[in-house]
Amino acid sequence: MANTLTVPGTLGIDFGTSNSAAAYRKPGQLAQLLPLEGAANGMPTALFFNTEEHSTHFGRDAMQQYLAGEEGRLMRSLKSLLGSSLLLEKTAVHEQLISYQDIIAIFLKRVAEQARKALDGALPERVVLGRPVHFVDAHPERDRQAQDALAAAARTAGLGEVSFQLEPIAAALDYEQRLTEEKLVLVVDIGGGTSDFTVVRLGPQQARHADRKQDILATTGVHIGGTDFDHRLNVSQVMPLLGYKHIGPSGREVPSGVFFDLSTWHLIQWLYTAKSLAAARNLKTDYRDPQLHQRLMKVLDWREGHRLADAVEQAKIAASRSHAASAIALGWLEDDLPADISPQVLQDQLQALLQQVVDCARECVALAGVAAPDAIYLTGGSSALRTLRDALRIAFPEVPQVEGDLFGGVATGLAYA
Repeated sequence: MANTLTVPGTLGIDFGTSNSAAAYRKPGQLAQLLPLEGAANGMPTALFFNTEEHSTHFGRDAMQQYLAGEEGRLMRSLKSLLGSSLLLEKTAVHEQLISYQDIIAIFLKRVAEQARKALDGALPERVVLGRPVHFVDAHPERDRQAQDALAAAARTAGLGEVSFQLEPIAAALDYEQRLTEEKLVLVVDIGGGTSDFTVVRLGPQQARHADRKQDILATTGVHIGGTDFDHRLNVSQVMPLLGYKHIGPSGREVPSGVFFDLSTWHLIQWLYTAKSLAAARNLKTDYRDPQLHQRLMKVLDWREGHRLADAVEQAKIAASRSHAASAIALGWLEDDLPADISPQVLQDQLQALLQQVVDCARECVALAGVAAPDAIYLTGGSSALRTLRDALRIAFPEVPQVEGDLFGGVATGLAYA
């Protein structure tokens, strides 16, 4: 790593759609997660560009700045742009036009700075980044371009030439450190943007092998994750309050494009351009109920799309944890709006998406040529969703589920890669 003080060992960076983490491993020692934001090991993959102070904020600080109503732009789910034509599009940040790839580099530079700070000013001589099994489903060329773009962003961030490891394999290497006997494991890594799987032989004997290729029996992945769950819940539970599926004076539904974009984390910011705002205002004649349109414009004019998406995400998490209905916090939009997420809503609205995820897990086991794994190892923040775990229990009855470090396991495993 040219012009950079280095220390022996490996830095693993899990650049996630929703959350990111980093871990360091000295040769011959256990990997340790590094603090990225204060004392916290993980950091939400979020940036906020404060226009008044001309400052850039990251992680929880970025979200707090945005939710406090500071003037500026919030960006989340940037990983979802890898492999898309939007990645090289330029946008105004602090009075400059820069690409979204460069914004990813700004975030990775922050991760590198925090890692260097935790390691007394030096970066490890080797850096390994995680990547999903597929950045883009069924499109190898775009998938390669996505990895190349992430590598370029890492170089711009000062990380040098990085290597890559599949995220579910990294999670497996983390789990292996705690095993005392040999096991055949299905690793289930459900992140914000993708669901990835691997069937792998793990244990003290396998861990001694320098080359682990023979232990990896199969890998599969599908481009569905937590942000897709949030999108579906947002469309079904909140967007009707803004006019989705509303029948206007002409007898036709209000055009739905704005509602789908407003429910998609990485597309929300595009709705705040002058052109998009004008198009949304012109929808007024498509509404029979003007209050619905007023709510839509309040969200857009006040640039509260990310606040709305965050409220849906928090209600989803609360409903899953409590197994009870949880209100979606929309008091900032209008008092007493009837919006919540219940376990039944999770089941009904996410059933089709979860079926695709479980089918991908089944495919992985079938490709491995085994009847069933000895255990299912769960990692990635979205693997905490109770509805998903129930679906996996039906697909793999009597196979024990083991919960790993949902937000740090992949980064730790990358340090062993």
